Amino acid sequence: QVQLVESGGGLVQPGGSLRLSCAASGISFSLSYMGWYRQVPGKLRELVADITSAGSTNYADSVKGRFTISRDNAKNTVYLQMNSLKPEDTAVYYCYTRPNYFSSRQNGYWGQGTQVTVSS
Repeated sequence: QVQLVESGGGLVQPGGSLRLSCAASGISFSLSYMGWYRQVPGKLRELVADITSAGSTNYADSVKGRFTISRDNAKNTVYLQMNSLKPEDTAVYYCYTRPNYFSSRQNGYWGQGTQVTVSS
């Protein structure tokens, strides 16, 4: 079975940094498409960043230059380094995977989410 376990969320001051981790199991990680999404109550879940099996990355305009997604295939883990955090980054952050970029979304899996709160 597929499992995505997130860690690294918490409370941070504006301008601070956090690194989220998502440890995956039950998938062929090195071949998989991975992504980070976030959601605020009352709003749609939105893409923050994603990364393909080839290492190609994509970022939401709102986080470009501040966030970096990366993957460590030896550890079956994807990371989201978040720098220069802003209050508007406050959200529940979700890890996501599917077998590859072209797979059906119905074959995707979500982590449980981790809260990131940016506040002074």
